[in-house]
Amino acid sequence: MTAIPLTRCQFLIPFAEIHSEIGGPTATLLAKFKLPTSLQEKADHYVPLLPAVRFATAAQQKQGLSEIAFRAAQRLSFDHLSDAMRVRIRHSPTLLAALEQMCKWAPVEDTSLQLWLEPCDASVKICSRIAGTQGISDLEISQWLQNVFVLHIVRQFAGANWMPKVIAFEANYKPSIEVQSLWPHTRFMSGQKASWIEVPLQFLSLPNGDAARSKLPETERQPFGDDIVSVLRLALPSYLDEGGPTIAQAAEMAALSVRSLQRKLALAGLTYSGLLEQVRFNNAVKLLSSTETKIIDVAFSSGYADPAHFARAFRRISGCTPREFRERARSGQAEIDHNSTRSNDDRL
Repeated sequence: MTAIPLTRCQFLIPFAEIHSEIGGPTATLLAKFKLPTSLQEKADHYVPLLPAVRFATAAQQKQGLSEIAFRAAQRLSFDHLSDAMRVRIRHSPTLLAALEQMCKWAPVEDTSLQLWLEPCDASVKICSRIAGTQGISDLEISQWLQNVFVLHIVRQFAGANWMPKVIAFEANYKPSIEVQSLWPHTRFMSGQKASWIEVPLQFLSLPNGDAARSKLPETERQPFGDDIVSVLRLALPSYLDEGGPTIAQAAEMAALSVRSLQRKLALAGLTYSGLLEQVRFNNAVKLLSSTETKIIDVAFSSGYADPAHFARAFRRISGCTPREFRERARSGQAEIDHNSTRSNDDRL
């Protein structure tokens, strides 16, 4: 697991929306915690988890909100999970198979998220924990989302209205009267060794009536690496449209000094500018291959100062212009070209 927990921007968006809806200065508050100020198009990008928790806590306190995590969790659905998670749940023939996939692929949602199953008499606990965060305050903000995203997976088999009899938090958290009134048949527990929801043991054999019959994709993106290069490769794309972090900002994000970050990158054969260029290029390749985004917008979204600079950098790495790359992708040559650009990418 990565030493610095990262979370998908998707899980930060509802907190930002709630804050904005009551007139809060959301962009200013996001910037204060070194988070990207534009989130809507970055659902599958990653940001550091702990600044995200601090943003949500500050939003709650400054605006006099209560239960912001519960309110944010209520806005999430199964469709807010990553594509990688959803496709595997939809291919699972039973709830047990789906939960096994969920445990394996949990780091796609939060990179340090651990999920496991614990049988308990006639029930099973679906447990979760963010590695390396024990003892940190306000983590019920993350744990609400952890439990609710598991809830949505169970509901794919048990029905849209199913509610757990028990929902537990690792944090010392007591839900408000309002929350308890909305979940009247659920028992809340706090201060547990992990967060978890409880489901009847017989649920594990529930079939998936909508299970896809095609084979699962064989590409295995997960698990993520636990080195600093892997962490930065995941986190930096969220900030590219704002120019990309300076090395000092990246070091702060990684909880390192600039010199320590430079040494760790040097051990991987990289400089920070080289790594940032790789991340910019990979982001551009993704947008050119899989979206209709205008090339000028691809340039700005990837952190290039202007389209001309983007075109020169892209040609230097890939051997073709962004427009030529897109045309080849559309004609079915994307995989060949993408493989060739990877080798150039590695030599930066």
